[in-house]
Amino acid sequence: MSDRITVEELAELMKKAAGVTVAPDELQRRSDSGFDTFGLDSLGLLGIVGELENRYGTPMPPDAEKTKSPRQFLELVNSALLAGA
Repeated sequence: MSDRITVEELAELMKKAAGVTVAPDELQRRSDSGFDTFGLDSLGLLGIVGELENRYGTPMPPDAEKTKSPRQFLELVNSALLAGA
């Protein structure tokens, strides 16, 4: 387990927590697109945040579930993980 979430891990979490299948390369290519363009709603994003909190044993930033795009989400969560949030 690393201290950073990759695009591949995010794609895996989207499938596991929200049932949304997106290829990691598409997620990378369209990382500034809204989560809604991938079919992920706010409840699905909340599920991803919950999965990460369980995995790392620490709360994720409160704004993580409000991010609009994969890039925003990864930047916020990875900053928190690197800071030891």
